[in-house]
Order: sequence, then structure tokens, then C-alpha cells
Amino acid sequence: MGQCVKPFNDGCAANDEFQSANSGLQRGELVRDLLRQRVQIPPVPSDSLARPKLDGKISDALASRSVLFLEAPCGYGKSHAVVSALALDSAETAADQVRWVALNSQDNAPSRFLTLLAIALDLPETPEQGLQSGATFSDTLSMMQAALARNISNQPRVLVLDNLHNLSNPAVVDLLHQLVADFPVGASIVLISRKALPFETHGLELENRFTRIGPETLEFSRSETFEFFRSATENSGLTSVAVDNLYDMTEGWATPLALYRREVYQNIERKPIQETPSVERFLKESVLGNLTPGQMRSMRGIAELELCSDELFLALEPLLPETGFVPSQAVERGFPLKPMPGRGRWYRINPLLQEWLKSPVMAGHAERMLQASRWFGVRDQFPEALKYALLAGDAEEIIRIASEGSEALLLGQDTASLLRLRKSLPSQLLERSVRLRIVYSWVHAIGGQFRQARALIDGLAEPDQQEQVARICALRAFILRGEGSVATALEMADRALAEGELSTQGQLVTQMVRSSALCAAGRFQEAREANRAASRLAREAGDSGSEALAVYAHARIELGKGALKHAEQLLRTGLDTAMQELARPARIGETRLQLNLVLVLWHQGREAEADRLLVTCGRHAEQTRDLGLLLAMTIRVLMCRAQGRLEDAFVWIGRAERTMHSWQVDESLFVPVLEALKANCWLSQNQIDSADQAVRKLAPYREAGCVPELFPMMPGLLDCLQVRVDLARGDLIKARETLQGIRERYEGTIPWGVELHMRLLESVIVLDEKGPVVAQKILCTVVTEAAAEHFISPFRELRSELQDLMAKGFGQLPDGTFKEALGELFELQEAAGGVDALAEPISEREHGVLELIAKGLSNQEIADKLHISLHTVKTHARRINAKLEVKSRTQAIVRARELGLL
Repeated sequence: MGQCVKPFNDGCAANDEFQSANSGLQRGELVRDLLRQRVQIPPVPSDSLARPKLDGKISDALASRSVLFLEAPCGYGKSHAVVSALALDSAETAADQVRWVALNSQDNAPSRFLTLLAIALDLPETPEQGLQSGATFSDTLSMMQAALARNISNQPRVLVLDNLHNLSNPAVVDLLHQLVADFPVGASIVLISRKALPFETHGLELENRFTRIGPETLEFSRSETFEFFRSATENSGLTSVAVDNLYDMTEGWATPLALYRREVYQNIERKPIQETPSVERFLKESVLGNLTPGQMRSMRGIAELELCSDELFLALEPLLPETGFVPSQAVERGFPLKPMPGRGRWYRINPLLQEWLKSPVMAGHAERMLQASRWFGVRDQFPEALKYALLAGDAEEIIRIASEGSEALLLGQDTASLLRLRKSLPSQLLERSVRLRIVYSWVHAIGGQFRQARALIDGLAEPDQQEQVARICALRAFILRGEGSVATALEMADRALAEGELSTQGQLVTQMVRSSALCAAGRFQEAREANRAASRLAREAGDSGSEALAVYAHARIELGKGALKHAEQLLRTGLDTAMQELARPARIGETRLQLNLVLVLWHQGREAEADRLLVTCGRHAEQTRDLGLLLAMTIRVLMCRAQGRLEDAFVWIGRAERTMHSWQVDESLFVPVLEALKANCWLSQNQIDSADQAVRKLAPYREAGCVPELFPMMPGLLDCLQVRVDLARGDLIKARETLQGIRERYEGTIPWGVELHMRLLESVIVLDEKGPVVAQKILCTVVTEAAAEHFISPFRELRSELQDLMAKGFGQLPDGTFKEALGELFELQEAAGGVDALAEPISEREHGVLELIAKGLSNQEIADKLHISLHTVKTHARRINAKLEVKSRTQAIVRARELGLL
């Protein structure tokens, strides 16, 4: 029997590796002149991106005795951000008021660490003096802090300790904690690290002395990414589509984006970002450079999974020999994995690093994917089980999951996986299985492929149709509602429920169809009752994804009524509820909640919030082939148009069109949406003929009167587009006729948002027909109603049409935050005094006389034009002068213009 030798490391105490470092003064290493060279502020690249909000946040955190902690993985621009903020605040923080220390692993020696601090803080006393007299490291630091407090006026105001993750000696960590806790008045400290702090901070936080800035703040936003590549796009080096893909791939990871931009400027040949040499070197050497082979295998194993938890990874560990750590340990070590909120300890790796790690494929990939599929299957998470079975390529496992969990798959709503599954199914299996045909008809219907959905159920034999009549009726109701046929969908849904043979899931979907159809018909109370029934069924089924869809349907009802604030409350409550369910990936129900929250934020003019959320839900919608992606892209087009980025708006329209074609979505679902967006953008460019041509293409859809589930306001808005084209052509009579026709056609089913559009267009028409007084009354009424919900999107959409009227009537609008928002939108400021300064308002008839006076007509000419007596004209003129507090015609005209009456 051989001798069992214990590994050398097993005999080490926890701090053995630091015993020599902790032994005290090491004169040979402590050369002050050499250490002094390390106390310097790093330079900022000349072509760096200006980030005023981040600069302001950092500057605000540098208060007396405050601690600012920047924590993010490698390459997120932590040091860069601090340097930029300090340079911005240069008047207060001159170079001699900032000390910057870049730490390395050699600074784990306490004496060396203290010497660095003494040099950085310009302390005359050296740590060697205290240590030689027998003082402990802690006592020596206390003496240094006391000396600093005595002479604070001559000491640096900001101390920056960079690369804090290099400190791992417990003795040095204790010194760092002591330094932070007792930092003197009048100075602040900045800590920069890839890892979390190795000591507690809650006491500092409760004293309002601690601020943390993480990767979610440091990473570029989508708009910042576009700004960063502006010169490249202007020089035709990159298209906006390429920049958008870069953002999706990197999620705003600063260093890879900067390296790629440099490659774009230097090289003609274009490569994907993960294959660019400088980016590859960064990932390999800087991000993953210190990993052991086992740890590298762990990272590659994590990259194979869309979401990963420690439990799932440990289930796969037997198929990954000699791994180094689990996902939570990778996060602790500062790798770019994001914890998923509300899902327990689940993590998602940065897409750029994931793509790089996945190539080449590791041996045993299929076996690991099959094991992951079974792990999810045991936990009844069928969509995820199916996804990994597809990745494993195991046909038998795929068919088993489809047979056992078809209804759960349907409610999981992962259309992309289900459509991939169909390609893996033997054709004869689908032909002979009635159940699978119906399930796949549902799949096609959910994906907007209505013709294919109908083909599958129409091909069923008569006996099979009779046997499954309730399910088929429910399916036809869903298809009809998706196509926008409200009345027939409602009739078919009622028939499906009357058959009484539907499963809980079937009843749930049917009630949601009824709720949506009743809402489109303006029968909001009945819609709410159907929605309550759907919510109850979702809870009975125990499916939070379906419950989220029920909340989404309720929010759509509130949106139809114009109750934006109530809708937002519902959507946020639904999202918070969904977050409480642990250990599961997001589903379409949750994505739809996010998309509709984006819609609410857009209606209220909260573009920054909408933009951030749109990135997340848009990405998930694309991954799962959720038709909600069309809504996401529509909002993106409207945002670009509102910001004057019309070229980007057309790029998004083209991208949406390509996506819908590649998904084989029925054209009736997306063509009217995209044509309406084109017309909207062309009107903004004053290309009236092009807009008219697009509106003409919409004629069949307008005549059909369909109300798509995703775009319930579309029918009325298509008619409003015709009104806008008529106004642009100067045809007021036709515009009036079209507007009146909308009311007669839709009667009580007009959504509140469309109603606002119509009344604003009416005010524009009335401005020419009856003058500004009547038009301003309509405008004031609409503004008052819209202000209650801060419903500003109609004003943004009709900005060019409303500009003249808004300029004339802005002073008469009710005061408040909504008026301020309108002033910012239309670039208007209220004139001094304003029209409210008049003791008595100008009447409608007096306003008509005033306008003619301003045109230079004599009193007799005014009398002839208005068909009134000369005496009446003179009476009106005297009253106008009195109300305006002037004495002549000229003064009246000047004063009226100041007040916005002319």
C-alpha cells in the first residue's frame, strides 16, 4: 500500500501566504522614491465619450468623509469615469488636491501599503518610525490619520485607491476598512475594484457616506453607443444597424466598443466584434488571463447555457471534468455575469464573452445539453427542457417532451423553440397526431402565421374536427382576433366556451381573446369581467406566465380608456409579481408587460426610461419570436422620428420588415403598421406625395376596419393619417369630411388616444375655419384632459400641424408640469404677463375685429366684411383698447402679439 501524501497547500493556515508580508518593515522594498512614481492620475484618451450624467453622479458623491465605490468587471471604464469627473470639476479639485494610487499584488504587505498612503497623503511622519517603536499596523495608521486631521487644509481633498481587487491580505483589508471608516472631515475617498468590497459597508450607507456605482451605470446606454460611433456612421464606416448589433452584443461594454471603433478606423476589412484581433486579445489576456485550465472550462460551460445557476451547473459538473468554480464564484471574482433580478441565484453571461467562449464547441456538448434538458424537465419547466433537447439534437427526447408537455409548452409561449421543434419532427408523426396538429396550429397562430395555422386545422378529418370542436373554435377565435376581426372572434370564443370541453388552459386563452375583443369594441366593463375570469384560470393553472398575460390584458383595457397612470401601476405590479418567482427564465407574458410599460412611458414622454426598458424586452422578444417585437420596433421608429433622426427611423422600418418576412408573419399583420410609419416619417420630411402614396396603400386596411390585438388604436390612426395628408395639401374640406367620417364610423369604440388625435386635428382645421379663439378653446380642453394622465404623445406626433396654434394659444393653457412639457416640446415660453393678465378676456367677435385691424382694414371695411354696422365696429374697437389697456390701433396690435392673441 502506497503512502498517502497530503498536498502541500492543505497544510497552510488561512493567512500563511502573508506571514512574511506581515512580519514588519522590509527596508529593501520600501524605496520611497520608487513608490512615489506610482502616485499619479492616469490620462484620459482625447476621443473619449462625454458622459455628463455619470460625471455629475461621481462629483456629487465626493462630499466630506464620503466613500465612493466603483465596482465592475474589467473594461467598464471605472478609472476613466473617475478621471473624467475630476477633470470636469477641476476648479474645485486641482491636481494637487487629488492623489491617485494604483495598487498591485505587492501592496499586500501592510508596511508597503502604509508607506504608499503616507506618500499619497503628503504625511511628514513615515510609517517606519511608528513600526520601529513597536506600534501595530493599526496603531500606525491611527497616528497617520491623526496627523492628517491636524493639517487637513494642506492635504489632498480626494484619495483614489485603484485596482483594489489586488488586495487580499486580511491584515491589509483591516487597514483599508479602518482608513475608510475614519477618513477625516473635508476629504473623500474613491475605491475602484472588479470585486465587491471585502468588508461591510452598511454602517457607512446608513450614515449617507457611501455611494456605489456598478456596471449597470458604467456601461454605455444604447444612445451613448450611437454617439460613440457617430463619426464612424457619418463616414459610412458603419451603418446604424451595425451599431445596434454592436450594442446588443456588448451590452455597452466600453473597452470592447472602443477597441472595435479603433479597428473600424484602421482596417477596411470588417469582422464580427468577437473575431476582431484586439478584442480577442482583451478577452483572452485581460478578462480571462489569470484563469487555470479548470476555471477556463467552467467559464466555457457557463457560456453554453442561456441562464445558469449553481445548482444547474453542479448537475452538469460530472460532464465537465476538473472545473474550477461555479457561476456565483465567477461573479465574486469579477467576471461579466449579471444576476437576474427576482430569479434566485441565476446569472447571464455577457453576450460578447459568451460568443467568444462558445467557439470552438467543447467535447461532450450534446450530452451536457441533454442533461440540462432533463434537469429542467424534472422541474416541469417544459419550454426550457425543450430548448436544451433541441440543442442536444435528441429526437426521441424532443418528441417525449412534446407529447407530455404540449399544453405547458403552449403556455410557455416560447414560439422560437416550438418552431425549431417542428423541423425536427418526422412529417408522418404530425400527420397522424391530431393533438400535435392542433398544438402546432396554436404555435403558428401565436407567431402570426395565420395561413399556416388555418391549413393545419382545415386539413383535419371531419370526425377529428367534431371530437376537438371546442379546442378548434378556441383556436379559430384566437386567429380571428389576431387578424383584427373583432365581432367574429367574439362569436367564435363564445361558441368555444359553450361547448364545455375545454381544458383550463384552453378556457384561459379563450377568455383573454374575449377580453381583447370586447375592449376593441369599447365594451370595457364586459372586457374586465372576461379578464377577471382569465386571471382566475391562470391562478388555478399555477402558471405565472399566463397570469402575467392576464395582467397585460387588464392594462390594455386601461390603456384603451386612456388611464395611463392606472395602466402603469398594473404593469409594474405584474412585473414585481413575476420577479418573485425564482429559478425560471423570463416568458412572453413578462415581456409583454415590459413592452406595454414602454408604451405607457412613451405616451407620457419619459423617453429615457422607455429606451432602457426597450433594449431588454426587445432582445427577449427577438429571441423567442414574440410578435411584440413589432411593437418594440414601432416605438423605436417613433422615438427616432421625435428626435429628428429620420434616417434611423427608416432603418428601423426596414429592419422590422425583414424580420417579419423571415418569420413568415402574415402581411396583413405588419404591412399596415409599417406603411403608416413610413407615411408619418414622410410627413415629417414634408414629402407629401410619398406620404399620400403610403396612405393610399392603407385604403384596403382602413375599409376592412380591422383592430389588431397589438395595435388597438391603429384603425382610427390610419384615418387620422389621411386627415394629416389632406391638411398638408391644404384641402381643409376633405380633411373635415374625413375627420367627421371617423366619428360616424367608429362611434363609441374610439380609443381615448385616438380621440385626442382627432380633437387636436379638429383644432387645426378650426383655426383656419373659425379663427384662433375657437381653436384655442378646443386646444385648452384637450390639454386639460391630457394633463391628467400626462398623455403627451399625440402632441408630439402632431407637432408640425400644431406649431402655429400652440404658439398663439400657449399663454392660455392651464399652468402645470404638462404645460411646461408642451413648452419644451414646441420650444415655447410664456410671454411676460400672459393672456391671463387681462382683467377681462377678449370675446370671439372682438378677436375677429382685432385680426382685421391687424391686417390694416379700416372700420368701414371691417363692417362690410363682417356684415355689421360701423357703430358696432367702433364699439368693439373701444372695448378692445380698454381690455388691452392701450389707446391706439398700433398699440393694440403690439400688445395683442405680446399676449399671443395674434
